[in-house]
Amino acid sequence: MAKYEDELARKRMQAENEYHRVRNQELVKLQEDSSIRLEQTRLETEKHIQALRKQTIEEQAKLEHEKIRETALAKAVGRVDEIKQNEEINRRDQLVEGDLVREKWISIINTTFDHIGGGFKAILTDRNKLVVTVGGVTALAAGVYTTREGARVIWGYVDRILGQPSLIRESSRGKYPWSGTFSRAKSTLARLAKPESVSNNGKGFGDVILHPSLSKRIEQLAFATENTKLHQAPFRNVLFYGPPGTGKTMAARELAYKSGLDYALMTGGDVAPLGSQAVTKIHELFDWAKKSNRGLLLFIDEADAFLCERNKTYMSEAQRSALNALLFRTGDQSKDIVLALATNRPGDLDSAVADRIDEVLEFPLPGEEERYKLLKLYLDKYIAQAGSRQSGLSSLFKANPQKIEIKGLSDDIIKEAAAKTDGFSGREIAKLMASVQAAVYGSDNCILDASLFREVVDYKVAEHQQRIKLAASDKA
Repeated sequence: MAKYEDELARKRMQAENEYHRVRNQELVKLQEDSSIRLEQTRLETEKHIQALRKQTIEEQAKLEHEKIRETALAKAVGRVDEIKQNEEINRRDQLVEGDLVREKWISIINTTFDHIGGGFKAILTDRNKLVVTVGGVTALAAGVYTTREGARVIWGYVDRILGQPSLIRESSRGKYPWSGTFSRAKSTLARLAKPESVSNNGKGFGDVILHPSLSKRIEQLAFATENTKLHQAPFRNVLFYGPPGTGKTMAARELAYKSGLDYALMTGGDVAPLGSQAVTKIHELFDWAKKSNRGLLLFIDEADAFLCERNKTYMSEAQRSALNALLFRTGDQSKDIVLALATNRPGDLDSAVADRIDEVLEFPLPGEEERYKLLKLYLDKYIAQAGSRQSGLSSLFKANPQKIEIKGLSDDIIKEAAAKTDGFSGREIAKLMASVQAAVYGSDNCILDASLFREVVDYKVAEHQQRIKLAASDKA
């Protein structure tokens, strides 16, 4: 019985210990849960306090902003009232000053007419004074007319001997030998200041981007022309042909510069309106070109306009005579003139004209790489440099355009545009970037971003496709 009771006592103690252990665990858990709830309550309270504090700060900022706005509005209203009052005072002062000036001039005019009237009256009443006055006025009029007509005749003679022919549209030489000296020296210094690697850094010749093989061919031609001039050998005539806007004129200008020649540009369409005077003007042009000490590159744009086949029925006698005059002046190889012809239709040229050509260069439409370089070039010209102050006195009196901000326009987007503009010429790409500039100036914030750039590019591509369709329908 003692052992049994001892066993029961041990079991009761174990049960009580287990009960107390479980109870203690429950108490610990309850304390932990209470601590968690207290922490959550504290965090929620802090969040609520922070939200109330933020709301209070926002309301204070709104009140401060409203206060600033009302203060600025009050100041603006005060300035407007002050300006109106000043304008009213200035207007009254101007009216008073205008009345005084008007009265002054009226008195001067009245006094002048009184003196003139007195003089006329004295002349009309005195026969001798009338005769002297009429004779003096007649002699003065005859002298002015004779001087004017004489100066016109002399200047016409000087212009005919020393002046630039009327067929020349553009020239590196001045209209007269003494004109344009300062501008030519300035342009020469500007070109010399540029690094020699400009033609190899992706920009080609100035603003024209050419295929690498064509660019290399023109550089070789320029180098050969320069050496030809140094050795006093005859120059070689060249023909540039290709679609419009592919850089023929720009390449001819750079060819003249790189070979050290003067440059003159004329268009074939200017010859036909001259009629019977065309032959005389052609001879005057070549006589003037021979006077260049450096040698001259004569560039004839749209050459097929008057150098077409002579058996064409629509060709007038004056045009045939003008063509014969040019053939006569280019019959022999010249040591003074490089003849450069540009045309979109080389097959229309007269066979005698084609026989005088020594070098033929084709200017194709730019490829994707050239279009990418052109887009980069005109993006810098029309967008990045827009708004920059230009040098010179004329810029002081002109308002500078607004600066354009470029955002998010990466090289990948420009390459995408280069891929889309397949079939575009260099001139069309320049017009595209000019349209981008116009679209930016038409926006509210004057910012060029990727979406606006893509929108203009897509529009110009659709316009280009429509133009091709219209041309195809006209041919059909």
